[in-house]
Amino acid sequence: MAKKLLDIMRDKIRFKHYSIKTEQSYIGWAKRYIFFHNKRHPKDMEKLEIEQFLTHLATKLKVSPTTQNQAFNALLFLYEQVLDISLKDQNIQALRAQQRKHIPVVLTKEEVHNIIANMKGIYQLMLNLMYGCGLRMSEVQNIRIKDIDFGFDKVYIWDSKSLKDRTVPLPLKIKDELKVQVKKVKELHKKDLEDGYGSVYIPYALERKYPSSKYETKWQYVFPMEKISTDPRSGEKRRHHILDATLSRNIKSAVAKSNIDKRVTSHIFRHSYATHLLQAGIDLRSIQELLGHKSVETTMIYTHVVAEMNKSKVISPLDF
Repeated sequence: MAKKLLDIMRDKIRFKHYSIKTEQSYIGWAKRYIFFHNKRHPKDMEKLEIEQFLTHLATKLKVSPTTQNQAFNALLFLYEQVLDISLKDQNIQALRAQQRKHIPVVLTKEEVHNIIANMKGIYQLMLNLMYGCGLRMSEVQNIRIKDIDFGFDKVYIWDSKSLKDRTVPLPLKIKDELKVQVKKVKELHKKDLEDGYGSVYIPYALERKYPSSKYETKWQYVFPMEKISTDPRSGEKRRHHILDATLSRNIKSAVAKSNIDKRVTSHIFRHSYATHLLQAGIDLRSIQELLGHKSVETTMIYTHVVAEMNKSKVISPLDF
């Protein structure tokens, strides 16, 4: 019964054109919810069971608020979109995971350049672009040939996490390298077409409107995988972009070679980008636009980072 229900949920998620990551996450939470209540069918459970599960996540598993919210959204989708049971009037009152305010860790300019210097090939170029434009990892991965405007030195970021399209300045330092990379991709795409492949993932609505677009050169990823892979949804063999795990592994290796003891993830380069711009005197509103934040309050966290850095200029009375 549970397997059939999850299949229906998966179909509904795909009908809504959610990302594959969201699909995997929602299906995973629904499965955990069902198993938590000894494989009872969700239609036989309501407010109490949902609260018990969400409270368990917060008190026993100590998940973050973001993770707990993700689980709740998955259950909300399951009940309202799949089972047609509204939870709006249920007033779910689970014990919330404790929200903590974190000041983001940033790297100095020297640390950033040291890590980049220890990267190689396409991964070094990706990290340069990530830091140089303040991009999320997913935004770097999803850049296509058409998104780089070499004439006006701009990079277009479409349909990002904030659902706010934007442009960012193209770092001139890597402009020639990007031109070489685009040329390589065009040659690779030509060979893929000759071998009977050459298609690339296109968002559903666009692919339906422009069926041949998936074979066009301009839609190819700037940072493609080395090998052809099978799309887990359509079953079509195509060349996808470089995976999260591959880029993260190369960053981790470069950090180790750089002898930096900070906890470095891909997102730290976005934090560093914003902080370094703020230190250079760029106004907060401009940084907000460059990062694609919906609210300036989100961007203001970097003012706290700079304030913390300024504290280092204060010396102890013991040293007077």
